[in-house]
Amino acid sequence: MNDAVHASDAHRVEVDGRHVVLVGTAHISQESVDVVRATIRAESPDVVCVELDERRYKVLSDPRWWESLDLFQVIKGGQAPLLVAQLALSSFQKRMGLATGVKPGSELAAAVEEAKALGVEYDLVDREIRTTLLRGWRKTGFWKKTTLAGSLVAGMFMGEEKELNEDEMRKLRQQDTLSGMLDEMGDSLPSIKMVLVDERDVYMSHRIRIAGKPGDTIVAVVGAAHVPGMLRQFALPNPEPEEVTRINTVPGRSFLSRALPWVLPAIVIAVFGYGFAVGDWDNLKEAALAWVLANGLLSALGAALALGHPLTIVAAFFAAPLTSLNPTIGAGFVTGMVQTWARPPSVRDMEKISDDVGQWKGWWTNKLARVLLVFVFSNLGSSIGTFVAFGWLKDLIA
Repeated sequence: MNDAVHASDAHRVEVDGRHVVLVGTAHISQESVDVVRATIRAESPDVVCVELDERRYKVLSDPRWWESLDLFQVIKGGQAPLLVAQLALSSFQKRMGLATGVKPGSELAAAVEEAKALGVEYDLVDREIRTTLLRGWRKTGFWKKTTLAGSLVAGMFMGEEKELNEDEMRKLRQQDTLSGMLDEMGDSLPSIKMVLVDERDVYMSHRIRIAGKPGDTIVAVVGAAHVPGMLRQFALPNPEPEEVTRINTVPGRSFLSRALPWVLPAIVIAVFGYGFAVGDWDNLKEAALAWVLANGLLSALGAALALGHPLTIVAAFFAAPLTSLNPTIGAGFVTGMVQTWARPPSVRDMEKISDDVGQWKGWWTNKLARVLLVFVFSNLGSSIGTFVAFGWLKDLIA
């Protein structure tokens, strides 16, 4: 057996009559790629299970995945925030990958490649990424949401990470180090840690223990952060189908999150209605001007910071005061559409988006990433403008 197989990354466990070799990896480590390939070759498993879902596997394995991306439909269908979140979450790994020279997820792709080369079954056992992201967002309270959003935005624009060698990568994969990291995450954002790590531990463990048949050897390749939790899950009975269904379902939006987009415009409209009713025309005109300027200027500023096309900046100024009163559409919807039309992403932009966002400047130089920045920044500017304008609107009813 290859020496690499004896690395501390591999754990052997008997689960429901199956011989499972659980391999914990760092997603940017060449050693992890080597360990995965060596383990699969040495074990000649009946099934290879991999921490991927269909969408992530397509991105990793198909360099032409962008051909199916319709940016207009992404924006129109309200999927732009999810795409931004996916890219923001991956950008940290991308920057670390630039330092080590290993593309993030290479070891997961290698696991599938080895399975195909051996002619054995492979199973993508991770939960669909859209479900994970939406569960994380909807199970997080309002103030924690602001912390999470701030962390994602900060993560998008951090500088390049320091170079990490394989010794440091090995330490990063050690259980005690990861346990400390996850404990800290649980203290600050418990709902996010539960969704991103704990629930996926349950889901992937369940998928692995029903893969193949009793007596089969299964090599399961997962990120090292999941190994401690999955080993604990393997020691427990298989969860009930209802529990698996529950953690694989996107929860509905809370009453507050559904009501707030309607309440704020209703208050603004009521304030203006009051001004008309009492005939306070001077204050009414000042409040209307404040509403237009606060929303329009700050949204336009956001579009400008994203280096939006001049037409996009103008569209932000005129659209934001109106979209702020319509809970079914945001300023980013308009500016994203205009930016896509004015400066459509090229084939190169779509092909290189995953690589470009690994460096902060790539968010501006890549036209696809810039559309997403325009969407986020113009929406953010309009939201800030709405709260700024409220400070002036109160004078109308004072």
